[in-house]
Amino acid sequence: MSVRTLIASTIAFVALAAPAFGAVKTKPFEYKAGETTLVGYLAWDDAATGKRPGVLVVHEWWGHNEHARKQAERLAEAGYVGMALDMYGKGKVTQHPADAQKFAQESTKDPAVIQARFDAAVAALKTDEHVDADKIGAIGYCFGGRIVLDMAQRGADLDIAASFHGAIPAPVEKPAFKGKIAIFNGAADPMIPADSVAAYVKALATAHADFLFTNLPGAKHAFTNPNADKAGVEGLGYSAAADENSWKAFAAQLKLVFP
Repeated sequence: MSVRTLIASTIAFVALAAPAFGAVKTKPFEYKAGETTLVGYLAWDDAATGKRPGVLVVHEWWGHNEHARKQAERLAEAGYVGMALDMYGKGKVTQHPADAQKFAQESTKDPAVIQARFDAAVAALKTDEHVDADKIGAIGYCFGGRIVLDMAQRGADLDIAASFHGAIPAPVEKPAFKGKIAIFNGAADPMIPADSVAAYVKALATAHADFLFTNLPGAKHAFTNPNADKAGVEGLGYSAAADENSWKAFAAQLKLVFP
């Protein structure tokens, strides 16, 4: 065999043996909770085969924006199906703090509305052809972190519920949630009272919940959002280190929950 033939044969073998890497595919779509039209955003790896766990992403108080969609894409890159949901209703996205506060207050004044919109998102995710409907998780950011923790306390049918720089709900004596809880808090976050965090963690420990709590040194509120510093709100700040470290820790929890 000549050298040229040997090289050609080696290249052909490597090409056949190399794994196929697909691109992350995304799909915006609409779904409903009652009469309210909501916007969803699905992300998945088209090279993966078979059904895989699905993970909801609950947005910050700004609404269903680029940050929420990016987290769905990160989940797809990690081998899951990510879905950024919508808690406000179609078109309600803002960059102004006053509007964000108004949207958040409007959507949370009736707990039944929050429950219905969350349940509608779970149902939409479960019907996707790429998703194993028996393996569902949820993550939330800021406003969304509180939503996820609140849904968990109410006994949401999730395998894992995670909060990143999320507001803390009032703890309940006996949380109904049976899955894993992961909380990633900014140690320098002035918007999330330290005593509230401590009380919540203590309640989880007392209830013997399966949880992970991580306090990220020096991290301010919204530490996962690269645009946090542009909002002009004191106490907000992006931290690349906190973003990366919290995501790695969360990814490790996902692997434990969805081996």
